[in-house]
Amino acid sequence: MGYLFSLMRYVCEHGRVVVSPISTAKRWSMLVIALSATLCANVFINGVAFLIPTLHTERGLGLAQAGLVSAMPSLGMVVTLIAWGYVVDRVGERLVLMLGSALTAAAAFAAASVQSLVAVSMFLFLGGMAAASSNTASGRLVVGWFAAEQRGLVMGIRQTAQPLGVGLGALVIPRVAEHHGVSAALLFPAIVCTASALICAVAVIDPPRPPRSQAPEADLANPYRDSRLLLRIHLTSVLLVVPQILVWTFTLVWLISERGWSPGSAGLLVTLAQLLGASGRIGAGRWSDRVLRRSGDALGARMRPIRIIAAAAAVSMAALALTDWLDSPASIALMMVASVVTVSDNGLAFTAIAEIAGPFWSGRALGAQNTSQLFTAGIVPPLFGALIGVAGFPITFAVCSLFPLMAIPAVPLTAPSPTRSR
Repeated sequence: MGYLFSLMRYVCEHGRVVVSPISTAKRWSMLVIALSATLCANVFINGVAFLIPTLHTERGLGLAQAGLVSAMPSLGMVVTLIAWGYVVDRVGERLVLMLGSALTAAAAFAAASVQSLVAVSMFLFLGGMAAASSNTASGRLVVGWFAAEQRGLVMGIRQTAQPLGVGLGALVIPRVAEHHGVSAALLFPAIVCTASALICAVAVIDPPRPPRSQAPEADLANPYRDSRLLLRIHLTSVLLVVPQILVWTFTLVWLISERGWSPGSAGLLVTLAQLLGASGRIGAGRWSDRVLRRSGDALGARMRPIRIIAAAAAVSMAALALTDWLDSPASIALMMVASVVTVSDNGLAFTAIAEIAGPFWSGRALGAQNTSQLFTAGIVPPLFGALIGVAGFPITFAVCSLFPLMAIPAVPLTAPSPTRSR
């Protein structure tokens, strides 16, 4: 461990790329790399869920046991998100993206090489711990290389990595697992994460920032100490992620059990909803950038659209509850609307947190943001699944509409103190 620490420290101090102003093409290439690294990590994190049918038939696991195995990467992420944020604050984006992707690939190769499900689960957990690195490092890379007037758009694009990673995993992993087994299917995330590590090592350029010894004292100070601004954004995001996770988790079963759709048709609609949700994130980012260019208020440009999105999410979930209770076919269209609206705020909150926390704290702040959302995402399915079992879908949708409603007053619109260096 001492040797590894010394090697990392040497790379941090001597191996960082010297940054001068870069071309527009190279700046956009940083966005492509950040998107790709996060996409590949999500193939590993979310792709394991597509092994559930094969684990059930090939390994004889019950659905609950197979679901637990598929949750291992996400559980691993919860443990290390803030820690990776601390590392990226200290050593920069290139090393973290390279090392995190390489460790994720190593864990996936190891999981593919063993037969014991306990060992497979352990390596999936370790891989999730490593894959968490891409969330904060890729976000910081994007924020660091783009001006404030473009960050909403580019962060919205970067945020599409999750649905795109899920989609890529859905295309490849179930088919490989069906024909060649679980071990062969795990080689796919291992290969894509290896490619990601190599690309990050060669092509990532860390955004410029002053050495810690020359940084203003305000940039080094803990942004949580004297202000509740970041805590309010975290709270807002937690409240808004509840309808997002509910819709993502239960749309498929709702379409099949309540609307009478076939599994194939329902799956196609869910895929379409994922794609529309990705476009919604990009659209919200463009909207935010236009507000910033008009007003010059960075915080307001991120937060005012979030407040409007929260209101729209509350209305769409309430309307979904009503139309489902009335057994109206309009409920399907409203479910699609909710699928787009409930995910549109993600990139805006991420951008605002990076801008507020500054170059020396944004890694930890983004890690805290992801940890709180991921924890919420873990408890929403069982809690609301139980409510669906007791009260049915309409009541559950109505209860869920209260969470974005509560988020509206939580959204901060003004900063209590001067902003930090961007």
